Amino acid sequence: MVVVAAAVAAAWLLLWTAACAQREQDFYDFKAVNIRGKLVSLEKYRGSVSLVVNVASECGFTDQHYRALQQLQRDLGPHHFNVLAFPCNQFGQQEPDSNKEIESFARRTYSVSFPMFSKIAVTGTGAHPAFKYLAQTSGKEPIWNFWKYLVAPDGKVVGAWDPTVSVEEIRPQIAALVRKLILRKREDL
Repeated sequence: MVVVAAAVAAAWLLLWTAACAQREQDFYDFKAVNIRGKLVSLEKYRGSVSLVVNVASECGFTDQHYRALQQLQRDLGPHHFNVLAFPCNQFGQQEPDSNKEIESFARRTYSVSFPMFSKIAVTGTGAHPAFKYLAQTSGKEPIWNFWKYLVAPDGKVVGAWDPTVSVEEIRPQIAALVRKLILRKREDL
């Protein structure tokens, strides 16, 4: 009887230890389909800073945001930073085109070089799991186009802003996070 109780206690201890050892879920644990239809693990962006944005081609914020996002990508990316763009047609039906047309528009009009993903829902019951995670962990759910989430190299959300906050306003926070990442990498050499 004592041996059985000890074995049960040891089994529970092992299960508890394993449960505690599991890493908490983060943004980079998700997968998404890129703009060309290929399933991509967001894990490939782990170790860099990401600005995740729900974009739209026909929004009043389109020109200002796409220009600023591309400039940010040009200045800080792609080794330590990436804009991750997720087209969404939920707000004002301002992203009605196909993925191919969306990509063509963004590349032709703004010379976009950052990763783009297939059109998704970012809110509600049909929201993409990555956006559900972003909204839950930040406490801020998108209510319009060009909602921005800053994700640290470890996959944790460290900031969220609505479209009335310009990319230029949050640039210092993004640059500071990228600088911190670069310094940490240098120290590891």
